[in-house]
Amino acid sequence: MNEDLIAPCGMNCALCAAYQFRLHDLNKKGFRRTYCPGCIPRGQNCLHMGDVCEQLAQGTLRFCFECAVYPCKRLKALDKRYRTKYHMSMIANLDQIRDQGMAALLAQEAQKWRCPTCGGSLCCHNGLCMNCQLDDLRRNPKYRWNED
Repeated sequence: MNEDLIAPCGMNCALCAAYQFRLHDLNKKGFRRTYCPGCIPRGQNCLHMGDVCEQLAQGTLRFCFECAVYPCKRLKALDKRYRTKYHMSMIANLDQIRDQGMAALLAQEAQKWRCPTCGGSLCCHNGLCMNCQLDDLRRNPKYRWNED
């Protein structure tokens, strides 16, 4: 896991489908998805929050927890959606960075999202490993977390 792939909102871009599709260049394997290098590497601050948060849009904060209104209404809604659909919490990630440091979050993420079969990283958006579970995605392009 890479510190530069932790977005200001707490999203771990390394787990995102758009990042993993780019990493593994899956469009060359018959898929058609938009690629993304991650929020910070693409220079856009935060994909999820930058359009509604002036501080993130201007790049004056590295992480949302540095804001006086943390967690804001928008981040709470985003976090609820990701906890419900994708088995991750951006607010929990941000709290861990704030309270225990980036190294602790990166170590936890590497363990939590490690593919038990090949050691690659699972995708938070579908629960699949883009190294060894592409057949599941081919069979069902809308596959999400053990739903056939």
